[in-house]
Amino acid sequence: KTKPKTKIKRKKAVPVDDCSSSRHAGKKKKKLTDSVILERAAEIFRAIGDTPRLRMLERLASDECCVTELAEEFEEEISTISQRLRLLRRENLVKRRRDGKHFFYRLADEHVFNLIQTVIEHANEDHR
Repeated sequence: KTKPKTKIKRKKAVPVDDCSSSRHAGKKKKKLTDSVILERAAEIFRAIGDTPRLRMLERLASDECCVTELAEEFEEEISTISQRLRLLRRENLVKRRRDGKHFFYRLADEHVFNLIQTVIEHANEDHR
């Protein structure tokens, strides 16, 4: 047997507050950020959105390191560390300098340092 279909009576939405465009007519609108800049920002967030890369950025926030140091500290292959650093460098999140055969990496600037610290602090807050 099939059950007879019952119609669900829906209540009409009653506006709690009048949010018409006329109500906001005098409100000053903030100029929105250009979509190219927003896409660039999204690329940066994608780059730091990987836990191992974020851990590496946090490590570089405290001191400059060479690839070998990072590989030993994170117990990873040098090729894996190099690949992560290449992506972070492409997004201008880290800078490198050469000293003989070694490349030393550091955060690109104070903005990156502040971004990493702020994200970690925010993640550490109790938002429940």
